[in-house]
Amino acid sequence: MSETQHFKDYHRETRIFWARLAVMSSVMLALLGVLVYRYHHLQIVQYQDYATQSDRNRVHIQPIPPTRGLIYDRNGILLAENRPSYTLSIVRERAGDLEETLNFLQTLVDIRATDREKFYKLMHQRRRPFEPVPLRYNLSEEELASLAVNEFRLEGVEIDAQLVRHYPQGDLFAHTVGYVGRISEAELGNFDEEEYRRYSGTHSIGKNGLERHYEDILLGEVGNQNVETNARGRVQRVLERIDPKPGGDLHLYLDVRMQQTAVAALAGRRGAVVAIEVKSGGVLAAVSVPSYDPNLFVTGISFADYRSLNESLDMPLYNRFIQGVYPPGSTIKPMIGLAGLDTGFTDVNRSISDPGFFRLPNTEWIWRDWKRGGHGGRVNLKQAISESCDTYFWDLGNRMGVDRLSEFGNHFGLGELTHIDIPNERRGVWPSRDWKRGAKGQAWYPGDTINMSIGQGYVLASPMQLAVMTATLAHRGVRIRPQMVQRANDEFLAPVIEDRFDVAEAHWDAVFDGMAEVMHGQRGTARAAGQGADYRMAGKSGTAQVVGIPQGAKYDSEALKERHRDHALFVSFAPLEDPQIAVAVIVENAEGGSSQAGPVARKMMDAFLRGKYLMPEQPEGVEEAAPPVAGRAPSQPLARRAIDASGVN
Repeated sequence: MSETQHFKDYHRETRIFWARLAVMSSVMLALLGVLVYRYHHLQIVQYQDYATQSDRNRVHIQPIPPTRGLIYDRNGILLAENRPSYTLSIVRERAGDLEETLNFLQTLVDIRATDREKFYKLMHQRRRPFEPVPLRYNLSEEELASLAVNEFRLEGVEIDAQLVRHYPQGDLFAHTVGYVGRISEAELGNFDEEEYRRYSGTHSIGKNGLERHYEDILLGEVGNQNVETNARGRVQRVLERIDPKPGGDLHLYLDVRMQQTAVAALAGRRGAVVAIEVKSGGVLAAVSVPSYDPNLFVTGISFADYRSLNESLDMPLYNRFIQGVYPPGSTIKPMIGLAGLDTGFTDVNRSISDPGFFRLPNTEWIWRDWKRGGHGGRVNLKQAISESCDTYFWDLGNRMGVDRLSEFGNHFGLGELTHIDIPNERRGVWPSRDWKRGAKGQAWYPGDTINMSIGQGYVLASPMQLAVMTATLAHRGVRIRPQMVQRANDEFLAPVIEDRFDVAEAHWDAVFDGMAEVMHGQRGTARAAGQGADYRMAGKSGTAQVVGIPQGAKYDSEALKERHRDHALFVSFAPLEDPQIAVAVIVENAEGGSSQAGPVARKMMDAFLRGKYLMPEQPEGVEEAAPPVAGRAPSQPLARRAIDASGVN
């Protein structure tokens, strides 16, 4: 054997092998221990955490919007209801390629560019994960069928059976009941956490009128349900459900028949009518003409429709009875006369010479009475009210002074918010020295008092304020806050007395006699409107200038554009012996308060006291109010599951 030849050392190799095996076994055991520890940690220690996360992939909490409360008139006629509607929605988290999904949906149903724009706005607002975003409302039967046939292609697309607000009276209550609309991004941004919770699952909010003022009552309380979904996001079953609490109902003082009478009496002319129940402050009618259909706003008004309403010269969106402020003109003369009696600056026997004009001492400016030549010799308070003698009230106001006039007018709510239960009311102006100094930066002049004493100059009042003033007169010094809602959520809302002041009964009687003479006297300015009545009423006409007339010039209606002519106003209450209703009317650019606005007031009183209601021409789209009913469910499985999940039945 060669010296270089080596023999294997089996003993040494065996020792090396077992050493390596021991090392590898130790490493493998250590790794196995780590694996077992990790398995124990995941499956036992953190089981609940991971089980919860797993459930979140298939179990979701869905908010259930409450049913919005209904609104009824005083006779139980529905003014705002909820109607079943099928809404096409998309769950963004399930939809995959959103643009591709939208384009495909557009081949199945009518989706306008405005629908897509509103969808994107809603999608980028704050919302819960997996919350459906509405794309199209009021799907037709044909559209439902088309969507159901293509259900397997519509990942993340849902059809929700929802209740959508509907106003069966159309434009008749647009300015009183108002409307709901989609929650805007600005509104959503102003929500606190509680409001965000309450509105989860809800896409609309009260925007105007009673819908806005009583939003908290009408909204209700949101519910929720835990649902199990499959891999495609379709709901398989409901694991747990907490039902929502429906919103409270509103029962109003407003009367559909009185509203219809007011609209019919205005006969298409621009203007406003307010009728108030004297002893409760309940608003029987409040009409602003022209009006608009609030149903246009519920699911989002089109740009073309909104532009048409917003740019109309007749301003249908403008609520004339609380936002329109006009010079009240001679309608305030009974109040001025009462102030003179109460402060001792006049009495029932005092009379003045009426040459048909008035001039302040040491001035050349002449204020001319509406009746050239005056009202015949000497004029007392009763004649001054019944014939609307400007000269008498110029003289009385000048002697009383602005301070007394301003203080007395405050008792009647002039220049103050009436605090009626709808938003966006304007205050108007009942001026004083301090008001002019603050608003105009000027001192008060005697000529300002002259204008103020016949409701001109700086004086501005809304038809609602004039109705409250008239009701306060009729109630002999008790001013009650006007209220549209009689019961909210079955709770009676008690009348609120805003002011109560004492004036001698004889003084009230004197003013009432003068206002009755307006309607029933041989020389009363509104005697034509009072003819044939089987009850006695009190009234006062007024005319509000729209453009100034130079001194010495005569008002020429034919020379003025129609919208530059005087406004016609009228206030009244009846019956004279026990007043039940107070009415204020303005007919824009109609000129004659007695001849144009007076007959409107008479028709309102005849309707309330004698049941002589009028019916306007039925606007297109207006229908008889009926209790909400469920729509017929189509047989498509997609729509059926939507109904089952929503709780609509």
